[in-house]
Amino acid sequence: MTATQSDLAGLSRYIFRAPSWYTSLAFALLIAAMAGVAAFDSGASVGTWRGLFFLGKDAWEGIFFIGVPTVIAAFGTSGVDRFVGGTLTPNRSSLLALVCEILIVAIVMLAAIVSVFTGLGQRFIFDALVVALASTFAFRLLVIMAVSRSSLLVAAVPASLQTAAAAVLLFIYSGTLTFLSVGGPILDAYLLPYLSRADQAPAALSYIGPNHFLLLGLTCAIYALGVYVFVAVVDRPWRRSLGVSMLDFLRGFIGHIAEGSRELEEFFEQLGEEAIVPVTVLSFRTADEEKARFILPMIHPGPMGEIGGGNFPERVAARSEGLAFPPHATAGHDFNLVTEREVDTILEAADAAHDRIEYGSEATQSVHTSSGEAKMLGQAFGDDAVLVSTYAPSFADDVDYAVGLSASAEARTTGLDDVLLVDAHNSNDGLSGPDLGHVTPGSKRSFDMITAAGRAGETLADAPRDDLSMGVAWEATPWTPAEGIGPLGIRVAVTEVDGQATAYVLVDGNNMEPGLRDAIVSDLTEAGESDSALGDDSLLDVAEAMTTDTHIVNTVKADNQVGAALDKTELRERIVALTREALADVEPVEAGMAVERVEVTVFGNDRTETLASHANAVVAMGGAFAASIILAAMAVSVLIFLFA
Repeated sequence: MTATQSDLAGLSRYIFRAPSWYTSLAFALLIAAMAGVAAFDSGASVGTWRGLFFLGKDAWEGIFFIGVPTVIAAFGTSGVDRFVGGTLTPNRSSLLALVCEILIVAIVMLAAIVSVFTGLGQRFIFDALVVALASTFAFRLLVIMAVSRSSLLVAAVPASLQTAAAAVLLFIYSGTLTFLSVGGPILDAYLLPYLSRADQAPAALSYIGPNHFLLLGLTCAIYALGVYVFVAVVDRPWRRSLGVSMLDFLRGFIGHIAEGSRELEEFFEQLGEEAIVPVTVLSFRTADEEKARFILPMIHPGPMGEIGGGNFPERVAARSEGLAFPPHATAGHDFNLVTEREVDTILEAADAAHDRIEYGSEATQSVHTSSGEAKMLGQAFGDDAVLVSTYAPSFADDVDYAVGLSASAEARTTGLDDVLLVDAHNSNDGLSGPDLGHVTPGSKRSFDMITAAGRAGETLADAPRDDLSMGVAWEATPWTPAEGIGPLGIRVAVTEVDGQATAYVLVDGNNMEPGLRDAIVSDLTEAGESDSALGDDSLLDVAEAMTTDTHIVNTVKADNQVGAALDKTELRERIVALTREALADVEPVEAGMAVERVEVTVFGNDRTETLASHANAVVAMGGAFAASIILAAMAVSVLIFLFA
């Protein structure tokens, strides 16, 4: 992940799940009642029981004049929006109505406070109410255009419901009809009883006249024009550079985060490019059954949650016969799968590779090589090999696809057939700072990794082979994705060759807190230096800790590394206990590896960076531009109010 991508990922701290529609409505009615008590003084101070009665009357009037338009908007917006081709759900519709109600109450209350200290009077308050209703219309228009991807004219229909409902109630209960000549005494006799009920409304509403409704219409038109200008200007760079609309991205992002929808995948499909990726499978079996299966497609398990390949590790585990180990491959966000359907393509390729495996019973002892900051753990199984790369205790994030291909090719030049190259993804310092550890082509780190892979290949190609044994263990753990651990929990595989035991620890998370990987390795290999070491009678010779880089842990938090939100000591103790179980499970096995190449649709080269850059630009500049549009619209509104 680059610094630009991390800025985009950091926006997830503003994300929350949309509450249910009834929760939003209950809160809206409560706010309306409180606003009614504050706004309408019906004489609550006269006597205890009469005071309570008038207090209840004020609350009811607040619910009627403020809450009813909110309820109408909550129920009506999603229905009308879907009727005209939109996708707004009841939960989002209710939340939008609640937010707009709060906006109206806040503006009117602020105007009332200003009126008390300046003597501007009731007219100023109702002028502010006009501005609040117009602002509500503009805000709803922007949100509905973004969420439902409707044109301005189409989106204006559901967007106007809350403002229109409030205006109708104010028109009827302010007695505005009495200022108008409707159609003669006979027609007035039939209309006035139903459309003019000033005698049943709070006295304060009598200050509203026909000019307020004219001003409301003009102000709404001005604000709608401002929304159109804002969307057109902000959306232009997206269409020119990426050929997609910013509103499509915003709609999909909100849909996924608020309600777990798949709308974001539709946006990513428009961006996607075809790519050929190798899918490597290493299988271990006993005489009776498969014991473990390592599956490594060169894709990135992102971008977030279950979108694209974000939940790839769990899908792999459900498909495998033996205990599945899906470690992180050498690929960055450009190799995110665009839809979850692409995961099926990867799994089918993995099955095809598994069916072609030729098993053997011999393997080498594991070896360690290094170059610069890069360290490589390698072990050969027959003429194939597993290489696990890490930069710990230094910090690193994703390894570029091209760097991984080059490192694998370098290892194969020594005589190895297939190579399963793992990015251990086990030491990073978060999403802050100018350098997030992304290993790119041409960097010193990339050459360190390629050199270490070549040295491991040379050592393994000539290393003696001996009989292979293996033991496995796993635990789902009590932790949740919010605490940095996915559903695969912790998985441990221990191989034994000629008296040497090597542990491969896989944690279902996205990278590790600094120092945690080293502590885990120390726990498993250095007795007496850790409070949870295995002990002299069960020492391992070699160990490495890896993460799957699952992005299911990053739905609502961009930086959620293993060890950041859970007890590290408890995690280490669980790993030690599982390693004991794996050691007790060791038995003779056969191993084999095969590779299948498959064509899938991924984000594509530089697309992630371009998308992140555009999104960050909208955040950085869009706020200032939006403020300019709002100030300009408000200035025009003030002029209209002054000369109306």
